[in-house]
Amino acid sequence: MSVFSSVPPGADLPMHARDLVRMHEAVIGGGRPRVSPRPLVSRSWSRALSLGLAADGVNTRGSVPLDEVARRRRASPLRHVVEDLGQVLGTTSDTANMLLVVTDAEGVILWRAGSPAVKRRADTLGFTEGADWTETRVGTNAIGTALAEAAPVELLAGEHFEQGQHPWYCTASPVHDPRTGELLGVIDVSGPALTLHPAIGALVETGRRLVESELWRHHQQGLDRLRRTAEPVVAGTGGPALLVDDDGWVAHSAGIAPGARIAAPVEGQILAVPGLGACLPERLAEGWLVRPADTARRVRLDLELGHAPMLRMRSGDVGWVRTVTPRHAGILVHLRTAGPAGLSAEALSRALYGDAEHLVTVRAEVSRLRRLLGAIVDTRPYRLAAGVDLSVHKGLEVGR
Repeated sequence: MSVFSSVPPGADLPMHARDLVRMHEAVIGGGRPRVSPRPLVSRSWSRALSLGLAADGVNTRGSVPLDEVARRRRASPLRHVVEDLGQVLGTTSDTANMLLVVTDAEGVILWRAGSPAVKRRADTLGFTEGADWTETRVGTNAIGTALAEAAPVELLAGEHFEQGQHPWYCTASPVHDPRTGELLGVIDVSGPALTLHPAIGALVETGRRLVESELWRHHQQGLDRLRRTAEPVVAGTGGPALLVDDDGWVAHSAGIAPGARIAAPVEGQILAVPGLGACLPERLAEGWLVRPADTARRVRLDLELGHAPMLRMRSGDVGWVRTVTPRHAGILVHLRTAGPAGLSAEALSRALYGDAEHLVTVRAEVSRLRRLLGAIVDTRPYRLAAGVDLSVHKGLEVGR
């Protein structure tokens, strides 16, 4: 998930920045630039123009009140790692010209760290806590464009849609919850355009890796606490059972080896667990006890394709019916076709998108699917679990 540099190898930074400003002037003015916009930039500019945003200044900013910023901070898992991110930035030699920004999944700025001077410069753009920094508000920028493209982004000078942002560079990367695959927000490093260094992309990537590894460490600590407090309950059931957290991650098992995760439990809803069959989860103090609700062990799935794909599960005399997204239906179809050999993340990206450039999106989508279906989908490689039979009824095209 590396950040692609906005500066071509060997290019002179001041000259390239000037060329990008002239490019912006030519394209927005209807002319033909000497330097063409990168495809990423062209797509973003097209979105900004379709929204009616102005390129010749600074568009009206949207923001949330500071008490709402405080609430979002408390609710964000990123609150555990913001201080560590600031320390990563502090290891660089040019912190006076760098601004670290962390947003939530909606592009609202929750935290900023940097020198007073660079913060004052950012204030003039409305680049402050509580500001909505999505493309729909401020046009092409690393935060909003990273959200729109679901990928890391680096922009320099005239690549920004608003002329008011031309004196800046910005480098951003989306951050996902390693437990669920859900988007948590964006990490961004910004500063004066002519201070952009080739290492900034690596710095942002290091920050993203730090965040996700620290979140995973917190997750493991939570499973350890759950195991210590509730393991005696599982041991006393006298049969195969699992102890899992709210996202379906397994803290302890007895009589079965289910892998690391099952579907996220919901009170009163049947779960399909390979090796256990249909199970009814029982709420514990800080997790769930999962044990068979039927003697059958094999899980049978029936996928009906269409605009709103339907997935039916049967195991013995019990089961459920639920809708899945077309993308998740497409993943299931490709995994069924692949058979026991399964698919790597690269192969699944090619099957879904036609290339291997969507690894982050693929992993996030499979993680969300596993939160819904749990160990029905195995990883490394991605495949349907043993004991799962999937039939597919052809319908409208899915997965694209």
